[in-house]
Amino acid sequence: MPHLSKTQQSRYGSLLHTDRDPIPDVPAIYFVMPTEENTDRICQDLRNQLYESYYLNFISAISRSKLEDIASAALAANAVNQVTKVFDQYLNFITLEDDMFILCNQNKEHISYHAINKPDIMDTDMEAIMDTIVDSLFCFFVTLGAVPIIRCPRGNAAEMVAVKLDKKLRENLRDARNSLFTGDTMGTGQFSFQRPLFVLADRNLDLATPLHHTWTYQALIHDVLDFHLNRVSVEESQGSEASPAGARPKKKNKKSYDLTGADKFWQKHKGSPFPEVAEAVQEELDTYRAQEDEVKRLKSIMGLEGEDDGAISMLSDNTAKLTSAVSSLPELLEKKRLIDLHTNVATAVLDHIKSRKLDVYFEYEEKLMSKSTLDKSLLDIISDPDAGTVEDKMRLFLIYYITSQQPPSEADLEQYKKALVDAGCDLSSLNYIKQWKAFTKMAATPANYGSSGVKPMGLFSRVMNTGSQFVMEGVKNLVLKQHNLPVTRILDNLMEMKSNPETDDYRYFDPKMLRGSESSIPRNKNPFQEAIVFVVGGGNYIEYQNLVDYTKARQGKRVLYGCSELFNAAQFMKQLSQLGQK
Repeated sequence: MPHLSKTQQSRYGSLLHTDRDPIPDVPAIYFVMPTEENTDRICQDLRNQLYESYYLNFISAISRSKLEDIASAALAANAVNQVTKVFDQYLNFITLEDDMFILCNQNKEHISYHAINKPDIMDTDMEAIMDTIVDSLFCFFVTLGAVPIIRCPRGNAAEMVAVKLDKKLRENLRDARNSLFTGDTMGTGQFSFQRPLFVLADRNLDLATPLHHTWTYQALIHDVLDFHLNRVSVEESQGSEASPAGARPKKKNKKSYDLTGADKFWQKHKGSPFPEVAEAVQEELDTYRAQEDEVKRLKSIMGLEGEDDGAISMLSDNTAKLTSAVSSLPELLEKKRLIDLHTNVATAVLDHIKSRKLDVYFEYEEKLMSKSTLDKSLLDIISDPDAGTVEDKMRLFLIYYITSQQPPSEADLEQYKKALVDAGCDLSSLNYIKQWKAFTKMAATPANYGSSGVKPMGLFSRVMNTGSQFVMEGVKNLVLKQHNLPVTRILDNLMEMKSNPETDDYRYFDPKMLRGSESSIPRNKNPFQEAIVFVVGGGNYIEYQNLVDYTKARQGKRVLYGCSELFNAAQFMKQLSQLGQK
């Protein structure tokens, strides 16, 4: 699946609309969205005869009318023969992981949770949002080379997407000559034996998880650092020397790192609880130092004097060792680079954990979501000036409000609101959650977060010693217990064909059936081996990691996670606040 880096995306977008000099003997490859603005610019390039030949690659399928505009411009410019190839690439999505994709990066606010849930949204605007999402999902299934079985809940945005996607797939299959799902493409698809299940979920199903403080490495990075399209930016500490009196404070340097599949440490530990990651980085560092010391030791031995046999045999033995050490030097340097990367990133995360008491928030929220016994009052945490930021307190209270079976009494609510305002919180997001909760109470039962929970373990062994890079003092060593979040539980019901009140009423679409059926009764009675879960309204790394853990525990199953946009808690809170402003 294609992956465009941030720089590539901005480069493609800007280069097309910059002034470019003619290079008449060079072919040009265009890789663009088929927007009006972009097609107009292509027509202008043809008229200005900028290049020898033109290869036009459209990220999404171009409409007939826009293709005719380009043809007319080529004709007028006498450049018909120069337009060598025109491709619809069906690449209108971004793959962040082998098993995770998002729909768009630019203009994502057009299909955001806020855009879909605005109370004054016009029907035409809603149709446009749904069409944008469906267009990208269609591209995804063309690239995958598979026609899915679609399941979705009733009465929300996810259902609107399902209906439109079913129609679009059905129309393409019916057009035998131009179908994208016949012959060769199906054979090359990753799902060639059994068709995949496609579960559409609506963000409104579960608003607590996107607000939840997390404890796994990747999700923590996304929550507390600047992490976007697999690139994390970290402020580098400038050392402890103070600036001279009256001088401007030193500007902190920002350093960016790419966290990709090529990084073995990242692949192994991105889903691990943070304390495990800190230990693993320390272990890697100790191993590296031992290897480095060995090279230094061999170098000093190589300066041996004296000609006796023992010294000569020792020398030849060490020469072999040193040759081996030198040949592994590039590998050692790469290892050092990755250790430095994760030491810097993990240290930045740890600073947030300690300064904001994120371990306390995570543990308390897990107890709220699993209805466990609480060891301290919510009011105490909100009122504690040392516990977290204003945003942390608001997130905690919203999770309490969302997950409580009975909303707090008016008197209690006023007390909470006063404490939140005194702490400096903006209550706009609470206004929206109150409306949402009143609506969902009429529509369905509240989401169940399963018997989750965390176990505090003993003190960290390796990272508590004084020689460690990470001063973990005061941070709880919490170990996660496996539990299924609402989206994972729904997937499990539908994938395993379990009868459950939560999913029994889900609609069923099979685009390969000649007649569209309104049935919620699945025709396929066998459990699915492969599934794609897609959240309309936005997703997060907590949900993704929960699905990864679910899949790991089931041999032979494969699950992909997708969402209309990927947001962290701060970005989601902002959208909730906009919806709650009066």
